[in-house]
Amino acid sequence: MARSTKEEALETRGRILDAAVDVFHARGVSQTSLADVAAAAEVTRGAIYWHFKNKGDLFDAMCEQFRLPMEALITNSVDESAIDPLGQFRTWCLFALEEAVHNPQMRKVFGIILNKCEFVDPTEPIYMRQQECFIQGRVNIQRILRFAVAKGQLPRNLDTELAAVSVQALLSGFLDNWLFKPESFDLGAHTERLVDLCIYMLKNAPQLHKV
Repeated sequence: MARSTKEEALETRGRILDAAVDVFHARGVSQTSLADVAAAAEVTRGAIYWHFKNKGDLFDAMCEQFRLPMEALITNSVDESAIDPLGQFRTWCLFALEEAVHNPQMRKVFGIILNKCEFVDPTEPIYMRQQECFIQGRVNIQRILRFAVAKGQLPRNLDTELAAVSVQALLSGFLDNWLFKPESFDLGAHTERLVDLCIYMLKNAPQLHKV
């Protein structure tokens, strides 16, 4: 039995997204055209425009495909009814770093986001989308920390805004440094220690207390 048109469309869309990951990673986002992606996916430009409005829309879809599993974890963590918000936050951090180590496609996507987006125009849709995700990520971290404070898992006088900035900077720094030169240190061997370092800092650093 012939596959349905819907199945074929989904297969084509997936092939385009996989090709976008490879080409964005190899050339950088700004140096990649939709024609480049079409060639890598072995489809016509018309096929790309059938699924995506423009390069920004394709970039968003690529990120969304790999962001969903992490967002599912973070959504549970930012639920006010969460019993162990700090434990769920730890799980989320470990998942993100371990995916970078063990999932080649996810590693490429992280590399694209952190090192392959050559932004020159602050009004560029891709740049604006990345800013939104960056800020939303910090907001989610701060919400989790507030819930952890309410549960007595973190100090009552923790400055959750400054703490969220610090944790985000540490985690993205670990990942960025490793992606830039993976042989410089073994991220896979030290993932738990690095995440626990962040949590230790949240629990014990007086510099993160409100003044």
